[in-house]
Amino acid sequence: MESRETQEENRRINDEVEKTKIRPMRALLEKQDPSSKEVDDLMIRRFLRARDLDIEKASAMLLKYLKWRQVFVPNGSISESEIPNEIAQNKMFLQGSDKKGRPITVVLGARHFQNKVEDFKRFVVYGLDKICSRMPPGQEKFVAIGDLEGWGYANSDVRGYLAALSILQDYYPERLEKMFLVHAPHLFMTVWKIIYPFIDNKTRKKIVFVENKKLKSTLLEEIDESQIPDIYGGQLPLVPIQDS
Repeated sequence: MESRETQEENRRINDEVEKTKIRPMRALLEKQDPSSKEVDDLMIRRFLRARDLDIEKASAMLLKYLKWRQVFVPNGSISESEIPNEIAQNKMFLQGSDKKGRPITVVLGARHFQNKVEDFKRFVVYGLDKICSRMPPGQEKFVAIGDLEGWGYANSDVRGYLAALSILQDYYPERLEKMFLVHAPHLFMTVWKIIYPFIDNKTRKKIVFVENKKLKSTLLEEIDESQIPDIYGGQLPLVPIQDS
C-alpha cells in the first residue's frame, strides 16, 4: 500500500504529464475541427485520461463526441418537453454531495419501464447534463446510487441500459467517480451478466455492489449523514432531477 506522500507525488507527476499533452492535443483537434476551440482544457484532460494520455486516441474520442453532440443535442440541451414519458416515471433524483463536494444522483430502477430507446437516450443526456451543471468549482465527477429494490422483469431493458452505458463511457468520460448498486435482487444478476462485458475496465472499478446490512455504513464512508438520502437513513429527502 502506497503512503499518502507517495500517492501525492504520483498525482503531481501525473498532473505535470497531463499538462504537457493538452496543448498538442488542442492543436490536433483544431486542425481537424475548428469548432473544438470552444472546448476547455478540463474537457481535453478528461478525454486524455480516458485514453491513458494517448493524444491520438483521445483526440479521436473527443472529435466523435463533438460530432455526436451537434447531431443529438443541436439546441445545446435536452428540454423536458422532448422526454415527457421518461420524466413522468420520476426515477432520477439529484441532491446533496459527498465529502469532496461531488454531486449525488439517485436512480430508482424499479420505476424504469421501456419507452422508445431514443427517448431514453435523450433522458440519459438530460440527466448527465443536469448533473454536470451542478458541479461546484474544482469538481468534475459525480457519485451515483442505483437502487434496484423492487426491480423485476418489467424493468429489464437491456437495450436501454447498454445505450446509457455507451453514452456515459463514450461521451462523458471521467465524470463518474463511483456508482453504488444497492438492493440488487438475484434476478438482476442475470441482466448484469449480459451488460458486464460492455463495461470498460475503468468503469468496472467504479461500480460497487452494497450489501443491505452494510448500506448506511458504506455510504457514510463517502457521504456525511446530512447529505445521505432519507430513504437510506440520512437527512435529505429525494428531489426529482427535473425539480433540482
